[in-house]
Amino acid sequence: MFKIICVTNRLLCDNFLECIESLHKNKIPVILREKDLSLTDYTRLAATVKEICPDVIAHYYPKAAKDVGIDKIHLPLHLMTTDIRNEFSTVGISVHSVDEAIEAQNMGADYVTAGHIFSTDCKKDLKPRGIDFLKTVAKSVHIPVYAIGGIKPENISEIVNTGAAGCCIMSGFMKCDDISKYILSLTEYTSAK
Repeated sequence: MFKIICVTNRLLCDNFLECIESLHKNKIPVILREKDLSLTDYTRLAATVKEICPDVIAHYYPKAAKDVGIDKIHLPLHLMTTDIRNEFSTVGISVHSVDEAIEAQNMGADYVTAGHIFSTDCKKDLKPRGIDFLKTVAKSVHIPVYAIGGIKPENISEIVNTGAAGCCIMSGFMKCDDISKYILSLTEYTSAK
C-alpha cells in the first residue's frame, strides 16, 4: 500500500497544532522537521506535538527525541551511527544518491527518503532528480524508499509505479485548509494504481 507522510514546517501553517491533530486523526505519519529551532526549542515543541500525535517521528535531534520519549527518528545520513540505530525503534535517513541509499541501508536504516524528485520551493536553485532517480534508488535497496520534493496531487501518480513505498509532502499539508479533503485529492491518484 502506497504510504503518504507529512514533513512539517510550522512556518507555512496558520494553526500548526490543529494541523498536527488533523494529520494524526487521518492516520498520516508525521516527521517533525523544524530545522530553524534550537535543541531547546525543538524539545519543547516535540513534547507538545507528542501529546497530540504520540507516534510522531522526530527529526535531526536524537537527544530531544529521547528526552520526550519519541522512539522514531529521521536524520541526514551524516548523523547516522550504531548508537542511533540501537536507541530508536525506527530510523529513517534522507538520501540524495543511490550510494547514500545503499550506505543508509547498510548502516541499519529502516527506510530512506529520496529526493528531491520534482521542483520545489525548498530547493529553488537545485535541479530536481526526477522519477528515473527514484526508480533507481528503489531498485538498489531492500528497505522502503519514500519520494520527497515537490509532490502534489497533480504529480503523485508518477511516483506510484516507481517501486517507492510512498512519498513525503510538506507544503501541501502545511498550507491546506482541510487535511481530510487534501488527503482525498492525493489518494484519488494513488489508491487505484
